Amino acid sequence: MGARSGWGAVASTVVGLVLLTGCAPGASGGPTGAATAAPSATRLATPAGGTGTGTSVGCRYVRAGDPARPVDPPASSAPSSGTVAMTLSFAVGNVTVTMDRAEAPCTINSVESLAGQGFYTGTSCHRLADNGLFMLQCGDPTGTGGGGPGYRFADEVAPRTTYPAGTVAMANAGADTNGSQFFLVYQDSRLPPAYTVFGHLDDASTAVIGRIAAEGQDGSWGDGTGRPNNAAAITAVRLG
Repeated sequence: MGARSGWGAVASTVVGLVLLTGCAPGASGGPTGAATAAPSATRLATPAGGTGTGTSVGCRYVRAGDPARPVDPPASSAPSSGTVAMTLSFAVGNVTVTMDRAEAPCTINSVESLAGQGFYTGTSCHRLADNGLFMLQCGDPTGTGGGGPGYRFADEVAPRTTYPAGTVAMANAGADTNGSQFFLVYQDSRLPPAYTVFGHLDDASTAVIGRIAAEGQDGSWGDGTGRPNNAAAITAVRLG
């Protein structure tokens, strides 16, 4: 099925993310499932040079395959100031992601749009890394690691980006292939600056992900990561 509204770009298939295709930071690289890619110098969805008003920026979302659930693409203009919270409810507790729009306006614009349309509600986090890389990957309604929103957008990554405990970042299949999948870091992890950080967890929320991780994973992705033994289902999502 296709997205319900029009697009201004040529369709393109998004594969494997850090995460796609199971995608989360892969055990050997980062969240995707595909090899870790260096950040791209070309950005499709960034504060488009010169188009920002001081409070908003222009974003470009390029069609990429069929959405895992019917969903409209985000607006092409995104707020670039202020913070917003997104609370994910799991059986073991709530996880609150605090997002600063100034850090990644186009990414947060997309996440807010998807969350508001129920894209993440009733989905299971499909990948857990618990050795060297410590993250839980979520955001694919199909649970296969290959599902997305039917569009892709560019990285918003600073050259010195790091991924300490509490980081929330986009999974990808290479430069500028962000979709809907993201990962939650529950212990300090070493990754190249190739994944857009769009939010942060407080200590209590990080501990919830740690409790899920403590139950282990089944090794089913074949790279040292697997599906979490805990069901890790996002039962509800609340913005604000």
